[in-house]
Amino acid sequence: MSSTSASLSRNFDHAGLKEVLEGHSRYLTGRAGGRRAHLAHADLSNFVLAGVDLSEADLTAARLNAVDLSGARLNGAVLFGADLRDADLRNASLLKTDLRGACLRGANLSCADLSGADLREGLIATQDMTNGFRILRHDRRKGELDYAVMEGANLTGVQTSESIAVDLSDANLKGARLGGARLVKAILDGADMTGASLFNTDLGGASLRRAILVDLELEGANLEKADLTGSLHGPPPVVYVDDRPLGDVLDAHERFCVTDGAEGEAAKAVGIDFRPARTLRGRRLTGLAAPGAVFFGLNMEGAHLQGADLTGADLRGVNLKGADLRGAKLMRAQLDRADLREANLGPLMIAEGRYLRTDMTGARLARADLRGADLRRVRLFEADLAMARLDGADLRGAEMEV
Repeated sequence: MSSTSASLSRNFDHAGLKEVLEGHSRYLTGRAGGRRAHLAHADLSNFVLAGVDLSEADLTAARLNAVDLSGARLNGAVLFGADLRDADLRNASLLKTDLRGACLRGANLSCADLSGADLREGLIATQDMTNGFRILRHDRRKGELDYAVMEGANLTGVQTSESIAVDLSDANLKGARLGGARLVKAILDGADMTGASLFNTDLGGASLRRAILVDLELEGANLEKADLTGSLHGPPPVVYVDDRPLGDVLDAHERFCVTDGAEGEAAKAVGIDFRPARTLRGRRLTGLAAPGAVFFGLNMEGAHLQGADLTGADLRGVNLKGADLRGAKLMRAQLDRADLREANLGPLMIAEGRYLRTDMTGARLARADLRGADLRRVRLFEADLAMARLDGADLRGAEMEV
């Protein structure tokens, strides 16, 4: 939030907050000495409040950065203008919570229940003795949820304003219940909505570019003027490559690799959907030509993909743990949330003193797990590494923006 809002913050120590919570508990249970928690403008950043019951509490414009509210009850609470960036709200109950103007950027709302929550735009004005009234603002748009993790979240009846686009770009909305929600002009680019219920949901004018729209319940949903460019739907039951079943093509390619070209033949699978293969774990697919192909969610652990052409391929959520990707072409590939732990993305020797480098120029690696991966000399220009895990990765000689 702005410096103005920071100056209004009320600081609490552990003892002071404990007293407020005990009084609120008495208030909720109707016991003597109870008092509703008034925590407006309170700075509770980084506090551990897991499992607390703050239903009906007043947390207007509170600073709750990185607070642990996992499993907490916030039913009917007022979080108007609250700053909840990077907050842990997993399994939290936020039924009919007032979240107008709240900032939820980076918050973890996995399995949270936001039934009837209000996420519309909201403004808070405060009187400044020098400059009169001032509007308190977050660093970015209010009500935004960009990069929020919302796996299994219940968003039934969520209200959003038509005048502000709720940003759920790349959010995980697996199994989310969005029945009756108003998400007019919402930004859902790259969001994983697998198994989501969109019964009577208003997505008019929403942006769903690259969104994963598998096994959706769409009865009564409004998708008028929605942008579905590049959106991913359910896999076909059977895939053919030049009139040959995908399985036969993969078997022939593997024989080609194992016999050094004496048997089988190299596969060319441009734009092919590999999901019907169900798993490619440990398969020998060296030199596979599959630009623009779809591998979304597949298990490819330990696969041999040296020198493979996977330019622009959809590898979101793929398990590539321990895979050999030396010298692979991964330009503009989508690897969001991919598991690349201990994967080998280093240079591939093609002749004495000659190496083919792995090229990940423009690749999307948001929230990818690259712990312990070999990334020596890899090209990572213009790659999106937001929230990627790089602990223990070998980046010696890698080309990337500083």
